[in-house]
Amino acid sequence: MSQRNIQFIRGVGPTKALLINEQLNCLTVNDLLLYVPFRYVDRSVINKLSEVSDVNLYYQFSGKILSVSEFVFGRKKGLQAMFSDGTGTLKLVWYQKTDWIVQKIKIGTPVVIFGKLSFQKKEMQMAHPEVIFSAEKVPDSLVGVYSSTEQLGKAGLNSSGISKLIKSILEDPSVQYSETLPRSIREKYRLLNYREAIYNIHFPENEKMLAQAQRTLKFEELFYLQLELLLTKQINLQKIKSFVFEKKKDLLTDFYTNYLPFELTNAQKRVVKEINRDLHTGNQMNRLVQGDVGSGKTLVALLSMLLAVDSGFQTALMAPTEILAQQHFLAFRELLKELPVRVELLIGSLKNKEKLELIESVNSGVVDIVIGTHALIEERVKFDNLGMVVIDEQHRFGVAQRSRFWKKNILPPHILVMTATPIPRTLAMTVYGDLDVSVIDELPPGRKPITTKHFFEKDRLKILGFLKSEIMKGRQVYIVYPLIEESESLDFSNLMEGFEYLCHYFPKPDYQISMVHGKLKPEVKDFEMNRFIKGETQIMVATTVIEVGVNVPNASVMVIESAERFGLSQLHQLRGRVGRGAEQSYCLLVTKDRLSQESKKRMTTMVSTGDGFKIAEVDLELRGPGDLMGTQQSGLMNFKVANLMTDIAILEVARNEVKLLLEEDPMLHNPENQLVKQEINRRLKNKPNWSQIS
Repeated sequence: MSQRNIQFIRGVGPTKALLINEQLNCLTVNDLLLYVPFRYVDRSVINKLSEVSDVNLYYQFSGKILSVSEFVFGRKKGLQAMFSDGTGTLKLVWYQKTDWIVQKIKIGTPVVIFGKLSFQKKEMQMAHPEVIFSAEKVPDSLVGVYSSTEQLGKAGLNSSGISKLIKSILEDPSVQYSETLPRSIREKYRLLNYREAIYNIHFPENEKMLAQAQRTLKFEELFYLQLELLLTKQINLQKIKSFVFEKKKDLLTDFYTNYLPFELTNAQKRVVKEINRDLHTGNQMNRLVQGDVGSGKTLVALLSMLLAVDSGFQTALMAPTEILAQQHFLAFRELLKELPVRVELLIGSLKNKEKLELIESVNSGVVDIVIGTHALIEERVKFDNLGMVVIDEQHRFGVAQRSRFWKKNILPPHILVMTATPIPRTLAMTVYGDLDVSVIDELPPGRKPITTKHFFEKDRLKILGFLKSEIMKGRQVYIVYPLIEESESLDFSNLMEGFEYLCHYFPKPDYQISMVHGKLKPEVKDFEMNRFIKGETQIMVATTVIEVGVNVPNASVMVIESAERFGLSQLHQLRGRVGRGAEQSYCLLVTKDRLSQESKKRMTTMVSTGDGFKIAEVDLELRGPGDLMGTQQSGLMNFKVANLMTDIAILEVARNEVKLLLEEDPMLHNPENQLVKQEINRRLKNKPNWSQIS
């Protein structure tokens, strides 16, 4: 594969290369060869204008030019022509580089035209069509359609221009193609060689060759992704050692036998056993625990931390917010009050004297369990013997931040990361392929399913009446407004209008309302949240998402205003703030009357299921993997050819093949695996190795 810079391709040059890199993220020849068509058009088919049912698609018509004329747009001149195929008429438009068209196109000229249809001022037109004159050959095969941009189009790199550029690369004898997959794997799965695959994904001989080319390149892409993840994990297991936990106390047994407030689910027991097994291997544990809201991850974390204390180690839990850290602290202290375990809370808002005394206690080793926020990774917090770290809602912390725990002991501590955001199995295999993943897939017995209902704006009085009836029963209510950064002023206005309306409907002194939004100072926000947590207010109105994990068992209703503006994952997380007590809880989704198809599907999904993993699958289908994770996950989501939603089978085959390869040749020393070794080294070059840090 050629890593030559694209500026050295004939006809490109530095200016156009910079534009291609900015617009398509293609820097090398190989990058451009892997910029594949997003769809294909069968050019053997001639369409009829009278049969066109949809615009914004590519069509091919055969007919004649009826008229040609210039037009002015801004300070420039363009060219337009009227075309007819005998069943209808179509305007053809060129905004630049029209000299050759003027010379060739005459009234009555028979042509075949190909391009993308659009509507402009209620008139169907085709901008910058490909024009094939009678003396020229009309393509009779599948032709790729490439995504382009307005800037690229102005530089002559619309779909047709990109196709011509790639064709010139493929016909350039100086471009070298090297295989990356061993012959044995290619033969086993009947994959094409690399050059054949590249050629046929751009210029397929037929549909069968196109399918083979796609399968080959998808397999290669997913194979090397999984190899990178599993090889990193394997190397870490060999190189990164941690403490072997050896039981010195019986705190866990005592707690489990005498003070556990309720029976663990089978899923919780299974996950604790998996963690316990990791802690006795001598290798550093890097385990992700994912479970739906309310599945009992916090109790699993507590039991795991008692394993550390039983073995004579300190342990820390880092939470993303002070409120969540305080909640964990209060829960842990209550659960462990009968045991000789010292639990402390280290957060930024502590008074300086109090914080310094606490840090000294942590550093001297007298604190067994310390719960906190970013304050835990400050330089002055040293610990005496840190054996294990639990990171709650791990996606809220940067990897570099989490890595600071590595400097807190001679050997790196064991790492347990937790998330309440369910991730579809395919995504977990990709994003967390280098971690061991445990799933808590059961809810504690007796937990009542949350009743979810969808309402429209016109139902507001009915909703308010229901809220009043719940408050009269002694319950509390959340009312959440969306916060979209681009329209923050609009959201703030909506919140204030809603707050005033609610104050009118729920007047003092009978009702008390808390309000939280992004413009409040942190201490005021925490004060209002705590009022609600303590039950001093019955209604919590917020623009910001109610903190993940905040536990108010008495809150029985979650109202989500403008619910169509939230993603499925957000809606499910918000719903999880209720249903934590013994009473029946409700989630009311309030939307405008007219919804897009995608919004309708989100509302239907929320009403029909409370299973976070099913919801995550629909979210993946609707939004795509990059959006679902919130970021591009250090390049893991930047697939060139593969698609996580449709290529699950190829992903699993590739992962299994990588496992077999590493079982037989863990460090890729065998001669037959040198191709693979060279390619993975090329891919890992200059790439930071964060994977070892949970």
